[in-house]
Amino acid sequence: MAASPGDWRLLQTLGDRSMSEVVDGDVVSAVEFDHTGDYLATGDRAGRVRVFAKSEVPAVAAESGARTTPGSVMRSALFGRSSSGDKAGAGNKTVEYRQWHEYQSHEAEFDYLKSLEIEEKINCLRWCKPINSAFLMLTTNDKTIKLWKLQERKRPVAIVESYTNKSSGGLKVPMFRKEVSVGSSSRRVYSNGHAYHINSISLNSDCETFISADDLRINLWNLGVSNTSFNVVDIKPDNMEELTEVITAAVCHPTQCNTFLWSNSRGSIKLADMRSKALCDEHSKVFEEEDDPSRRSFFSEIISSIADIKFSRDGRYILSRDYMCLKLWDVNMESRPLRTIYVHEQLRSKLCDLYENDSIFDKFQCAFSGDNQRIMTGSYHNFFHVYDRNGRQDRCIEATKSAKKKPARPMPKLRGKGSPSKEETEMDLDKKVLHCSWHPNLPVVAVGVLNTVYVYADDATPGS
Repeated sequence: MAASPGDWRLLQTLGDRSMSEVVDGDVVSAVEFDHTGDYLATGDRAGRVRVFAKSEVPAVAAESGARTTPGSVMRSALFGRSSSGDKAGAGNKTVEYRQWHEYQSHEAEFDYLKSLEIEEKINCLRWCKPINSAFLMLTTNDKTIKLWKLQERKRPVAIVESYTNKSSGGLKVPMFRKEVSVGSSSRRVYSNGHAYHINSISLNSDCETFISADDLRINLWNLGVSNTSFNVVDIKPDNMEELTEVITAAVCHPTQCNTFLWSNSRGSIKLADMRSKALCDEHSKVFEEEDDPSRRSFFSEIISSIADIKFSRDGRYILSRDYMCLKLWDVNMESRPLRTIYVHEQLRSKLCDLYENDSIFDKFQCAFSGDNQRIMTGSYHNFFHVYDRNGRQDRCIEATKSAKKKPARPMPKLRGKGSPSKEETEMDLDKKVLHCSWHPNLPVVAVGVLNTVYVYADDATPGS
């Protein structure tokens, strides 16, 4: 029977452990597909980065136990050669991700001048353009950005007593075979560029530069130069008591290397053009919607702070996420968003409780699909939402290993005063989908929940 539109199914779980074994360092803090979708990288609070390689196997081969190796996937991604799984029809594939490499990106540090402990948590990671047979990846914690090189290495290994030469009187001659291992090395360390906590990094379309943003400044770096950066946005006032906003996120345009976006805690999105000025404090465009007086409350400033912004693949649309809603903007229309989706409207009456337990400060990410037709974001109770860009379809999927009869369920409500009847599901604020990433070419998404990454696919769309 054909799958209905938006019939999402769980492909696999990565890094899954029982709740009793989960420690704070295992919690996922970043999820990102590479530009081909053949690799999936995750970062955690312990400063580790895990890279998973995709294996595409025809259904017949999967039954016989044959699999595509991560090495062949890497060669296909770098040099454009198709693996055995790519030759099969799209409907006859079994897709899975297997761990390819793991390395320690950051360690805990202590700033003795400021008496400040710097966590090893990975705040953000970004794939760079591969060079020759190696992948490059940018990772950052609160203070330091690093450029890592990942590469397969072949080394000969001697196998003793594997071959006996009869002509030499039974002398046992060792044989050699090549073992393939993956190595990671730190190529650059971009330090001392930020006085405040880094919240985002974004690679430019020229693949030579990238921007990094903290609470008050945005810097422009060259990948090959680690000791020099250029300040392109600085909103720090002369008197810190006059501070009214902070930078929350920044992202480069997908095709124009002179353009980038940055958002602030007041709900504004500003588009800057580096051709107009070296210091882009004066924006070229500002995307901002006036507050609805009927929705204004004591917590309006907190919930209007933008947690994440994304460009669509063609650069035409902008997606922004604050605590309550998801907004879709057209680059050519600054006055109002094309669509506003109230993801957490059912929590508006519980904002006081959310403030007391700090849940109101949770930052949910958002993502575009590769064809720009769908958007997604996370929520509580292990739920994530997939919306049609034009508003024809909304799906709410629970990230869980247990199979559900219905792929989409109504959003549960928060427990507390005025809670729903027993038949309605209670919301668990400790289970939340903060991090998500969409495959660049397929209807496949990855979402992070605690220490686990769930990979889902839409069966109704060709190619999944």
